[in-house]
Amino acid sequence: MPSTAINWFKYAAPQRFYPLAGRLVPWLMAVALLLAAAGFYVGFFVAPTDAQQGEAYRIIFVHVPAAWMSMVVYLAMAFWAGIGLVFNARLASVLALALAPTGALMTFLALWTGALWGKPTWGAWWVWDARLTSELILLFLYLGYMSLHAAIEDPRRADRAAAVLALVGAVNVPIIYFSVKWWNTLHQGASVSLTRAPSMATTMLTGMLLMALAFWAYCIAVALMRTRLLLLERERDAAWAQAATRQERAAA
Repeated sequence: MPSTAINWFKYAAPQRFYPLAGRLVPWLMAVALLLAAAGFYVGFFVAPTDAQQGEAYRIIFVHVPAAWMSMVVYLAMAFWAGIGLVFNARLASVLALALAPTGALMTFLALWTGALWGKPTWGAWWVWDARLTSELILLFLYLGYMSLHAAIEDPRRADRAAAVLALVGAVNVPIIYFSVKWWNTLHQGASVSLTRAPSMATTMLTGMLLMALAFWAYCIAVALMRTRLLLLERERDAAWAQAATRQERAAA
Protein backbone atom coordinates (compact mmCIF):
# COMPACT_ATOMS: atom_id res chain seq x y z
CA MET A 1 0.00 0.00 0.00
CA PRO A 2 1.29 3.50 -0.73
CA SER A 3 2.42 5.50 2.29
CA THR A 4 0.22 8.44 3.31
CA ALA A 5 2.74 9.95 5.73
CA ILE A 6 3.54 13.62 5.20
CA ASN A 7 7.19 14.40 4.62
CA TRP A 8 7.51 17.50 6.77
CA PHE A 9 11.20 17.85 5.95
CA LYS A 10 10.34 19.08 2.48
CA TYR A 11 8.99 22.27 4.09
CA ALA A 12 12.50 23.07 5.35
CA ALA A 13 13.07 24.58 1.90
CA PRO A 14 12.06 28.27 1.90
CA GLN A 15 10.21 27.97 -1.42
CA ARG A 16 7.99 25.23 0.03
CA PHE A 17 7.56 26.77 3.49
CA TYR A 18 6.48 30.15 2.09
CA PRO A 19 3.14 29.03 0.57
CA LEU A 20 2.42 26.71 3.54
CA ALA A 21 2.81 29.63 5.95
CA GLY A 22 0.58 31.75 3.75
CA ARG A 23 -2.20 29.15 3.97
CA LEU A 24 -1.88 28.82 7.75
CA VAL A 25 -1.88 32.52 8.67
CA PRO A 26 -5.57 33.34 7.94
CA TRP A 27 -6.78 30.27 9.85
CA LEU A 28 -4.56 31.01 12.83
CA MET A 29 -5.67 34.64 12.95
CA ALA A 30 -9.33 33.61 12.78
CA VAL A 31 -8.79 31.11 15.60
CA ALA A 32 -6.97 33.77 17.65
CA LEU A 33 -9.82 36.26 17.22
CA LEU A 34 -12.52 33.74 18.12
CA LEU A 35 -10.67 32.45 21.17
CA ALA A 36 -9.81 35.98 22.34
CA ALA A 37 -13.46 37.05 22.05
CA ALA A 38 -14.57 34.00 24.03
CA GLY A 39 -11.80 34.50 26.58
CA PHE A 40 -12.63 38.17 27.13
CA TYR A 41 -16.31 37.35 27.54
CA VAL A 42 -15.67 34.61 30.10
CA GLY A 43 -12.94 36.53 31.90
CA PHE A 44 -14.66 39.90 32.14
CA PHE A 45 -18.37 39.03 32.23
CA VAL A 46 -18.77 35.44 33.46
CA ALA A 47 -15.94 34.84 35.94
CA PRO A 48 -16.80 35.91 39.50
CA THR A 49 -15.17 38.77 41.35
CA ASP A 50 -12.13 37.71 43.35
CA ALA A 51 -12.72 37.79 47.10
CA GLN A 52 -9.33 39.41 47.87
CA GLN A 53 -8.37 41.44 44.79
CA GLY A 54 -11.83 42.50 43.63
CA GLU A 55 -12.25 43.41 39.96
CA ALA A 56 -8.57 44.30 39.57
CA TYR A 57 -7.64 40.63 39.25
CA ARG A 58 -9.22 40.46 35.79
CA ILE A 59 -5.99 41.85 34.31
CA ILE A 60 -4.60 38.33 34.76
CA PHE A 61 -6.57 37.21 31.70
CA VAL A 62 -4.11 39.26 29.65
CA HIS A 63 -1.11 39.35 31.98
CA VAL A 64 -0.68 35.62 32.59
CA PRO A 65 -1.01 34.46 28.94
CA ALA A 66 1.40 37.23 27.88
CA ALA A 67 3.90 36.14 30.54
CA TRP A 68 3.58 32.50 29.47
CA MET A 69 4.13 33.39 25.83
CA SER A 70 7.12 35.62 26.63
CA MET A 71 8.92 32.52 27.91
CA VAL A 72 7.57 30.05 25.33
CA VAL A 73 8.48 32.30 22.40
CA TYR A 74 11.99 32.81 23.75
CA LEU A 75 12.54 29.06 24.05
CA ALA A 76 11.21 28.61 20.50
CA MET A 77 13.49 31.39 19.28
CA ALA A 78 16.52 29.86 20.99
CA PHE A 79 15.60 26.42 19.62
CA TRP A 80 15.38 27.57 16.01
CA ALA A 81 18.46 29.77 16.41
CA GLY A 82 20.35 26.71 17.70
CA ILE A 83 19.13 24.58 14.78
CA GLY A 84 20.27 27.27 12.37
CA LEU A 85 23.64 27.52 14.09
CA VAL A 86 24.36 23.78 14.24
CA PHE A 87 22.94 22.71 10.87
CA ASN A 88 23.40 25.97 8.96
CA ALA A 89 19.67 25.88 8.20
CA ARG A 90 18.51 29.11 6.60
CA LEU A 91 14.84 28.69 7.41
CA ALA A 92 15.53 27.93 11.08
CA SER A 93 17.52 31.15 11.47
CA VAL A 94 14.76 33.13 9.78
CA LEU A 95 12.16 31.59 12.09
CA ALA A 96 14.23 32.61 15.11
CA LEU A 97 14.54 36.18 13.85
CA ALA A 98 10.81 36.31 13.06
CA LEU A 99 9.90 35.22 16.59
CA ALA A 100 11.98 37.86 18.38
CA PRO A 101 9.70 40.92 17.92
CA THR A 102 6.65 38.92 18.96
CA GLY A 103 8.43 37.65 22.06
CA ALA A 104 9.54 41.18 22.93
CA LEU A 105 5.94 42.38 22.55
CA MET A 106 4.67 39.62 24.85
CA THR A 107 7.33 40.44 27.44
CA PHE A 108 6.53 44.16 27.34
CA LEU A 109 2.82 43.38 27.64
CA ALA A 110 3.47 41.11 30.61
CA LEU A 111 5.51 43.82 32.37
CA TRP A 112 3.03 46.57 31.59
CA THR A 113 -0.07 44.65 32.67
CA GLY A 114 1.86 43.44 35.70
CA ALA A 115 2.40 47.06 36.71
CA LEU A 116 -1.30 47.79 36.26
CA TRP A 117 -2.08 44.79 38.43
CA GLY A 118 0.61 45.54 41.00
CA LYS A 119 -0.50 49.08 41.84
CA PRO A 120 -3.94 48.19 43.31
CA THR A 121 -2.79 44.79 44.59
CA TRP A 122 0.66 45.52 46.07
CA GLY A 123 0.49 49.32 46.27
CA ALA A 124 3.43 49.77 43.87
CA TRP A 125 3.87 49.92 40.09
CA TRP A 126 7.23 48.16 40.29
CA VAL A 127 9.36 46.30 42.82
CA TRP A 128 12.75 44.72 42.23
CA ASP A 129 11.73 41.19 43.12
CA ALA A 130 13.12 38.08 41.42
CA ARG A 131 10.18 37.47 39.05
CA LEU A 132 9.91 41.03 37.82
CA THR A 133 13.64 41.54 37.47
CA SER A 134 14.19 38.31 35.53
CA GLU A 135 11.24 39.16 33.26
CA LEU A 136 12.79 42.57 32.59
CA ILE A 137 16.08 40.84 31.75
CA LEU A 138 14.12 38.72 29.25
CA LEU A 139 12.97 41.88 27.49
CA PHE A 140 16.59 43.09 27.33
CA LEU A 141 17.61 39.71 25.86
CA TYR A 142 15.02 40.04 23.10
CA LEU A 143 16.12 43.60 22.35
CA GLY A 144 19.78 42.56 22.49
CA TYR A 145 19.16 39.67 20.07
CA MET A 146 17.45 41.94 17.54
CA SER A 147 20.01 44.73 17.98
CA LEU A 148 22.99 42.39 17.56
CA HIS A 149 21.45 40.87 14.44
CA ALA A 150 20.77 44.30 12.95
CA ALA A 151 24.29 45.51 13.73
CA ILE A 152 25.96 42.86 11.53
CA GLU A 153 25.60 43.47 7.81
CA ASP A 154 26.08 39.91 6.58
CA PRO A 155 22.87 37.95 7.38
CA ARG A 156 24.60 34.60 7.92
CA ARG A 157 27.16 36.04 10.32
CA ALA A 158 24.36 37.91 12.07
CA ASP A 159 22.40 34.67 12.43
CA ARG A 160 25.33 32.92 14.07
CA ALA A 161 26.22 35.73 16.46
CA ALA A 162 22.62 36.29 17.54
CA ALA A 163 22.09 32.54 17.96
CA VAL A 164 24.89 32.37 20.52
CA LEU A 165 23.26 35.17 22.50
CA ALA A 166 19.85 33.50 22.28
CA LEU A 167 21.21 30.17 23.53
CA VAL A 168 23.10 31.76 26.42
CA GLY A 169 20.06 33.82 27.38
CA ALA A 170 17.82 30.74 27.51
CA VAL A 171 19.10 30.09 31.03
CA ASN A 172 16.98 33.05 32.16
CA VAL A 173 13.70 31.29 31.32
CA PRO A 174 13.85 28.67 34.10
CA ILE A 175 14.97 31.43 36.46
CA ILE A 176 11.75 33.31 35.67
CA TYR A 177 9.60 30.21 36.07
CA PHE A 178 11.12 28.99 39.34
CA SER A 179 11.81 32.39 40.88
CA VAL A 180 8.73 32.20 43.12
CA LYS A 181 10.03 28.91 44.53
CA TRP A 182 13.69 29.84 44.85
CA TRP A 183 13.24 33.30 46.42
CA ASN A 184 10.71 35.24 48.49
CA THR A 185 8.75 37.35 46.01
CA LEU A 186 5.48 39.25 45.96
CA HIS A 187 4.23 36.93 43.24
CA GLN A 188 2.04 34.07 44.31
CA GLY A 189 2.78 30.51 43.22
CA ALA A 190 1.42 29.13 39.97
CA SER A 191 -2.38 28.78 39.97
CA VAL A 192 -2.23 26.33 37.05
CA SER A 193 0.08 23.33 37.22
CA LEU A 194 0.43 20.01 35.45
CA THR A 195 1.10 18.21 38.74
CA ARG A 196 -1.86 19.38 40.83
CA ALA A 197 -5.42 20.64 40.57
CA PRO A 198 -5.86 24.34 39.69
CA SER A 199 -6.39 26.71 42.61
CA MET A 200 -8.91 28.96 40.86
CA ALA A 201 -12.59 28.78 40.01
CA THR A 202 -13.55 26.82 36.91
CA THR A 203 -14.82 29.89 35.04
CA MET A 204 -11.60 31.76 35.83
CA LEU A 205 -9.54 28.84 34.59
CA THR A 206 -11.66 28.57 31.44
CA GLY A 207 -11.15 32.24 30.62
CA MET A 208 -7.43 31.94 31.28
CA LEU A 209 -7.02 28.92 29.01
CA LEU A 210 -9.08 30.49 26.22
CA MET A 211 -6.90 33.59 26.31
CA ALA A 212 -3.72 31.49 26.46
CA LEU A 213 -4.77 29.59 23.34
CA ALA A 214 -5.66 32.86 21.62
CA PHE A 215 -2.18 34.20 22.40
CA TRP A 216 -0.62 30.99 21.07
CA ALA A 217 -2.51 31.26 17.77
CA TYR A 218 -1.73 34.97 17.44
CA CYS A 219 1.99 34.54 18.12
CA ILE A 220 2.30 31.72 15.60
CA ALA A 221 0.35 33.64 12.95
CA VAL A 222 2.37 36.84 13.35
CA ALA A 223 5.67 34.93 13.38
CA LEU A 224 4.69 33.15 10.16
CA MET A 225 3.74 36.44 8.53
CA ARG A 226 7.10 37.92 9.48
CA THR A 227 8.90 34.78 8.31
CA ARG A 228 7.34 35.14 4.87
CA LEU A 229 8.54 38.74 4.62
CA LEU A 230 12.05 37.84 5.75
CA LEU A 231 12.22 34.97 3.26
CA LEU A 232 11.25 37.26 0.40
CA GLU A 233 13.90 39.75 1.50
CA ARG A 234 16.68 37.17 1.83
CA GLU A 235 15.75 35.15 -1.25
CA ARG A 236 14.85 38.11 -3.46
CA ASP A 237 17.24 36.95 -6.18
CA ALA A 238 15.69 33.46 -6.32
CA ALA A 239 13.15 32.76 -9.05
CA TRP A 240 10.51 31.50 -6.58
CA ALA A 241 10.78 34.68 -4.47
CA GLN A 242 10.43 36.94 -7.51
CA ALA A 243 7.39 34.96 -8.66
CA ALA A 244 5.86 35.13 -5.16
CA THR A 245 6.44 38.88 -5.02
CA ARG A 246 4.72 39.37 -8.38
CA GLN A 247 1.82 37.23 -7.23
CA GLU A 248 1.44 39.20 -3.99
CA ARG A 249 1.47 42.50 -5.89
CA ALA A 250 -1.12 41.21 -8.34
CA ALA A 251 -3.37 40.05 -5.49
CA ALA A 252 -3.09 43.45 -3.82
